[in-house]
Amino acid sequence: MRYDLVIFDNDGVLVDSEPISNRLLAAHLTELGHPTSYEDSIRDYMGSAMHRVHDLVEERTGRRLPADFDDVFHARVFAAFERELKPVVGATDVLEKLTADGVPYCVASSGSHERIRVGHRTTGLDRWFDDERIFSSQDVGRGKPAPDLFLHAAERMGVAPERCVVVEDSPLGVRAAVAAGMDVYGYTAMTPAAKLAGATQLFDDMRELNSLLHTGN
Repeated sequence: MRYDLVIFDNDGVLVDSEPISNRLLAAHLTELGHPTSYEDSIRDYMGSAMHRVHDLVEERTGRRLPADFDDVFHARVFAAFERELKPVVGATDVLEKLTADGVPYCVASSGSHERIRVGHRTTGLDRWFDDERIFSSQDVGRGKPAPDLFLHAAERMGVAPERCVVVEDSPLGVRAAVAAGMDVYGYTAMTPAAKLAGATQLFDDMRELNSLLHTGN
């Protein structure tokens, strides 16, 4: 393998959470008088930290979201995760191969530490990620598309940015990885390939990732 560290996004890459969370986010915003479709939520918020939701709503409407917005939203999301959440098909195969080959990996997500851990615990992915492999936008000042989170993860894992590859499924995440000076493999299962055009490589089936990482094609 030509990389010394594989950095995974979490939502939509390791856990199949984007349909759940964007459905609930659109519904919650609509309830509060900010009409939002599922497609709007995917377009505007997929891959971003919660502060982006607050910032965009205030920028567009001049109104701030309620102080308890995040708490209410996360409570609904976590309850839905317990009922519905599954790992992305092929994700465990990738993690097994990396572990067997001794290749370092970690997760760097716009989601909170609690969200990451709830998702991993629900899907059984927690066996692959101890605390030293989990990084959240909570750990840095700026979330994606700023490069801060990926640079923080690389520094903590002791690997130079140019020796890292990021696995991402959102335009914001691809932009962040490119800004960090890292290669990025864009997962197009939910995102049109054209929106991830800045990626080093595009693929649409997580089961392809092992061969892509080991061949560098």
